[in-house]
Amino acid sequence: MNTPLQVYEPFRAGLPPLRKYWRSLWARRTFISEYSRSELREQHFDSIFGQLWLVLNPLMLSAVYFLLIVIIGGSGGSIRYGHLTASLFLFYLVSNSLSGGVKSVTAGQRLILNTAFPRMMLPISATVIAFFKFIPTLLVFMIMRTLLSLPFGWEMLWSIPIILIALIFSLGVAILISTVNVYFRDIASFLPYLTRTFLYLSPILYEASALKPEFRVFQYFNPLFSILESWSLSIVHAQTPQLSSMLTALAWALGVLLVGTYFFLSREREFAVRL
Repeated sequence: MNTPLQVYEPFRAGLPPLRKYWRSLWARRTFISEYSRSELREQHFDSIFGQLWLVLNPLMLSAVYFLLIVIIGGSGGSIRYGHLTASLFLFYLVSNSLSGGVKSVTAGQRLILNTAFPRMMLPISATVIAFFKFIPTLLVFMIMRTLLSLPFGWEMLWSIPIILIALIFSLGVAILISTVNVYFRDIASFLPYLTRTFLYLSPILYEASALKPEFRVFQYFNPLFSILESWSLSIVHAQTPQLSSMLTALAWALGVLLVGTYFFLSREREFAVRL
């Protein structure tokens, strides 16, 4: 029997048949898992020292920032250090999705040119890898917050939907930036400055409650602000996050995911030419 021939007609832009695309993407979920595992093995994630570095890197960074806060601001404490460390851990989830997603399509050039598959698998794999890297840091922080005598409560369960919102946002930015990088390759060089800017503008080195009321308006222009504020309240202070912050975070996450997905799907068939 002859193998069915699938013909792709050229076009400038447009969405593929979505139902067929999502079915094809779901059918390759095993490949996404194995591809992510292979990338993690390449980064020595399966070794003790590889996993240890994932934790030590943000821990050492939080220690340096905490020292600067104490020296410059003259104030510290276990709550302050717990907030700084927990926020950095979640920030690294988004940052790793960005750094992995930006080159996910361009790095898969040979795979794209030789195999027919939903290209969105590549930035999705980058987000899966970032999540696997986040899990060890979460376990370490739970031990760390016990040693710091931070409060425990059922309100900490709010961290679960917050992580889901952070994953949705991370996936959205990974999909979006992977598409942009196909057309503008210099975006990968600019990315470290972008993530550093978000690091300083987000409530990581400071708590959102410390902001003056007139500066609170800027939280609506920073997609990470509401996510990190809700995260700190639930996982550090064991308090219920504000509903407005949760809804703002969810709106940002879904908005970025929808925009990134539309942009990716409408340009996906051009990737082979651009690469």
